[in-house]
Amino acid sequence: MKFGLERFLQDPALRAPLKGRRVALLAHPASVTRDLTHSLDALAALPDLRLTAAFGPQHGLRGDKQDNMVESPDFTDPRLGIPVFSLYGEVRRPTNAMMAPWDVLLVDLQDLGCRIYTFITTLRYVLEAAAAHGKSVWVLDRPNPAGRPVEGLTLREGWESFVGAGPMPMRHGMTMGELGHWFIDQLGLELEYRVIAMEGWQPGAGPGFGWPMRAGEERTWVNPSPNAANLWMARAYAGTVMLEGTTLSEGRGTTRPLELFGAPDIDTRRLLADMRALAPEWLAGCLLRECWFEPTFHKHAGQLCAGVQIHTEDPARYDHAAFRPWRLQALAFRALRLQAPGYPLWRDFAYEYEHDRLAIDLINGSPLLREWVDDMARPPAELEALAAADEAAWRAARAPFLLYGDT
Repeated sequence: MKFGLERFLQDPALRAPLKGRRVALLAHPASVTRDLTHSLDALAALPDLRLTAAFGPQHGLRGDKQDNMVESPDFTDPRLGIPVFSLYGEVRRPTNAMMAPWDVLLVDLQDLGCRIYTFITTLRYVLEAAAAHGKSVWVLDRPNPAGRPVEGLTLREGWESFVGAGPMPMRHGMTMGELGHWFIDQLGLELEYRVIAMEGWQPGAGPGFGWPMRAGEERTWVNPSPNAANLWMARAYAGTVMLEGTTLSEGRGTTRPLELFGAPDIDTRRLLADMRALAPEWLAGCLLRECWFEPTFHKHAGQLCAGVQIHTEDPARYDHAAFRPWRLQALAFRALRLQAPGYPLWRDFAYEYEHDRLAIDLINGSPLLREWVDDMARPPAELEALAAADEAAWRAARAPFLLYGDT
């Protein structure tokens, strides 16, 4: 099994079209080879590649920023002497000056398979800029660790943002290379676009179901962002990311961020009981454990929180097809409303540079999820019907762009 980067490094024929062209790289801390060499260093060592610039997305090229909305500056790489431009600093989209030093951009970003993960928005922005400037984009493809399942409501028109790159559900089930094809079609872009595809990726195969874990194919997990600590976080993320729009802790400031949630003032035993009573089918495929944790920073720092941890580690108990983290987290919100109808659940703050819309709505791409949670008269079946229709439509829409089969 080979990632796109490895095929590109090993096969000079794949690099031949770049002869005489200036090349830039968009990468982050998880952009590494199997032996954990960063792709910037690996590409710079190629004698037939002219590397003239690099870009870093949110959290930086090599990883330097812990939280959201903490910007990275431009700088000059001290070893290579090339400019490194930040796409999460003064700008989110490449400027004219940033586009000047290169002809072809190589994109080597490990995604988590979730619409809100900003690397896919950055991919959209560089594709748009490349089309406008007559530049080329090549994606060195990597696995979607969350695999092929689709879940969540589709982002509604007018709700695009840096955490909402386009009309897709929360869990999109595509790779970065596949998403590039979809963006180009969706936006009507014209540019040279290539995907250096993976070899041997089987997203439907256990025990990894997207992340290589079979004997002889195992890969070291490197955090693509500071709180993406492991595969289990990636599996839960399409649900737990919604916690960023709430007053509940998502576990930032603990060793298992975005795998658990809680607060000092909730009854998690009752919460779990109510969740099981309301929609037990939404809790399938994982184990839920009542727990206590004390964040060292971020929400509820220094306070003991009653919480729930979502466990997907045990291959004998994890069911990839049945696990639906977005529904699970939505159900937790509804159960909290049942426990404490007036609980100040929705966090009102500037989220990814949006000041006039609630974070929970930006995260979900519409107010539909929040409205369902807050209206106790609307049963789980109503949200199920909305989501199921969106999910079916997305499976059909993405089908022409899949490079590795649909399971």
